[in-house]
Formats: sequence, C-alpha cells, structure tokens
Amino acid sequence: MTTPPPDLPKTEFAFPGPLRDQLVAAVLAGAKTSTTGLLQDYERDGEPLPVVGERSVVVDSADRPVALIELTEVRVVRLGDVDLDHAQDEGEGYQSVAAWRAGHEAYWHGPDYRGWLGDPEFTVDDDTLAVAERFRLLHRH
Repeated sequence: MTTPPPDLPKTEFAFPGPLRDQLVAAVLAGAKTSTTGLLQDYERDGEPLPVVGERSVVVDSADRPVALIELTEVRVVRLGDVDLDHAQDEGEGYQSVAAWRAGHEAYWHGPDYRGWLGDPEFTVDDDTLAVAERFRLLHRH
C-alpha cells in the first residue's frame, strides 16, 4: 500500500516537529499503542468521538502517510483516573502516572496547544475529561 485510501481520516500526533517525529517513531516501532487527547478538542472542532474499529492513517511532520492503525478501545476518563498501563503504552518511556501527567501537562500548557486553543491561560486538572484511545498498528507505509 503506497497511498492510503482517500476516505480514511488522518491521525496527527501532537503538532508537526520533534514531538510528532518521536511519537510516530514509537508507533512504527510498536512501542506506542495508546494516546490521549482532551474531550474539549473534539467539541471545539465539532468532531464525533472516535469509535472502536475505526482505521486511520498516521502522518509524519511533513504530512506524509507512514502507518495505518485501527482503534481497539476508546474511553472518556478524568485525567485523574488515567492508569499506569495507559501511560506506559503511550510509548514515551513513562514509568509512572505522575511522569505521564507532567509530560502531558507540559504539552497542554505549552505555547503550541494554548495558541491553537486561543487561550493563553488554559490549564487542566484531575477533572478534565480526556479521550483515552488504544490502537494497533496494521501496516507501515
């Protein structure tokens, strides 16, 4: 498969740049099998929540297709309820939920996310709702 079917949605991990490159490499290596986004992002963009069985094309920082993944689990959870299995399966080397949380807060409280959101003071807390997804790698492009 050189070109993904045009009707498949794209999966973009983080914003283009070093973090996306790191996350894509972890997907391709099989180390990243979960991801977390904020529920408000779907609401802001008017997008439906992903569903189990949905397939999407992972793109790199240059917007090139690099992999095909399939969702195996989708849960809406409080950030305070994210468990260690989910944190470790993000493939970023987290050995504790606290480390996972600190890494994700740095992203959500960072200039790229706050700029995209249009809220320079945005913060998350234990009650912030997140979309915790699990997926499996079907194909590398």
